[in-house]
Amino acid sequence: MGFVMFRSRLKRWFFRLSFTRFTNILIQAHYRRGMRILDVGCGNNSAVKTKVAFPDCEYHGIDCCNYNNAEGAMAAIDKFYLMDLTNLDFRCIPDAYFDVVVMSHVIEHLKNGDEVIKALIPKLKPGGVIYIEYPAPRTAEYPKQARHLNFYDDPTHVRVFCRRELREILENEHLKIIKAKTRKNLIRILLTPLLLLYSRFIRDGYFSGTVLIDITGFAEYIVARRPLMMEGAN
Repeated sequence: MGFVMFRSRLKRWFFRLSFTRFTNILIQAHYRRGMRILDVGCGNNSAVKTKVAFPDCEYHGIDCCNYNNAEGAMAAIDKFYLMDLTNLDFRCIPDAYFDVVVMSHVIEHLKNGDEVIKALIPKLKPGGVIYIEYPAPRTAEYPKQARHLNFYDDPTHVRVFCRRELREILENEHLKIIKAKTRKNLIRILLTPLLLLYSRFIRDGYFSGTVLIDITGFAEYIVARRPLMMEGAN
């Protein structure tokens, strides 16, 4: 039993350290039992990974379909909202409810990604944080031969966002910027050779450029906190 518990804890911390957004949730939101997470774009088994990293969290997910989730992954979602983000109709999602809103590689797929961000901010509790990750503008000039490393390798990418634009959006909504940087996850950088082999022989059948995100500086992220009290409030 002791070994099983140790292995479970080791797996949990590996997920926390190896996935950039989980690390930022842990640090910026001061993770606690029962923390409420709204994951905007909850495909690729994100619910399972989140629950492994933070087993006591309450996980809500938004997506336009059940995207690339393995069998049983949807069962890990406490509440799933099936919707088209571009419609900006989020009335079914409770306001001031979530400790964390995660938007990881979502806004570049939306023509009105700026409006989507603004519409989701009210879902944060006072003091809650939003984490946004997206391809850096320079990726439009990256080589296309690397597969999924150039911004336009993905035909569903429709809009390039920059750090300055996102800062202005969040600050205009009265959020405080905590961090705005290029993604550089040391654990994933060190694991790059193994991840390349996994991509080639198990997951994709080829060497995917997505494995090189941290080494190449493909992605940027920004973290902002909603104030505990709005200016001018009593």
